Amino acid sequence: MTAKTPSQEAGPAVPERPRRKRHLLRWILVGLAALVVLGLAAAMAAVELQPVAAPLKLPSSAAAPAGPLAGTWRVTSGSVAGFRVQQTFLGATSDVAGRTGDVTGAAVVAGDRVVAARVRVGLRALTSNGKSPAPQYGQSLDTGHHPYATLTLVRPVPLGAAFATGAPARATATARLTLHGVTGDVRIPLIARRDAATTRIAGRFPVAFAPWNIAQPKGYGALGSLADHGDAEFLLVLRHR
Repeated sequence: MTAKTPSQEAGPAVPERPRRKRHLLRWILVGLAALVVLGLAAAMAAVELQPVAAPLKLPSSAAAPAGPLAGTWRVTSGSVAGFRVQQTFLGATSDVAGRTGDVTGAAVVAGDRVVAARVRVGLRALTSNGKSPAPQYGQSLDTGHHPYATLTLVRPVPLGAAFATGAPARATATARLTLHGVTGDVRIPLIARRDAATTRIAGRFPVAFAPWNIAQPKGYGALGSLADHGDAEFLLVLRHR
């Protein structure tokens, strides 16, 4: 008799559904990672490319001086003050600038020197890059309790004899700054020039937050930060009273 070969039964089939689920999950994770990378790249581009207010400086041209130089000069419309702080996001850097036109004050000129001056800046009117309101500035500066910053000249500033004829004058002023309830002296490089019936003065000086008890603005957590210092800057337009 011929021996019969026992029949071989097929093993259990490998289920296809779990494999498909793992494949789908892998593609979902890849898609999410791509979205995160694209989002971070877009945020970096926004940080680097966002429009930032230009530094405050004198206009490139001026008209011939008109009227007397000696006497009291009042800060008038067109004056602007603010600050500039550097921000960093994933290695990309740019500036954040605050601006306000709420600037008042006066200066007294005798001979070829500014012998007295005081300027007050309204901090509640600060905007981001001169456009939209910026409540975060008010929080850091606590404008509810300290709505103004003031600068008071400590000693006279020489302008030079040529200033009366329209030549620009460069000098470094020592002023007393009151900011966030703290008062201290600062040195301010200035450039001034007569322009028809007005005198324009531009200045910029560094301000570290800690000496003025200013809370550092919030950054981007682990992804980036804002510097713990910045520059205060102004452009004053003054008219003879």
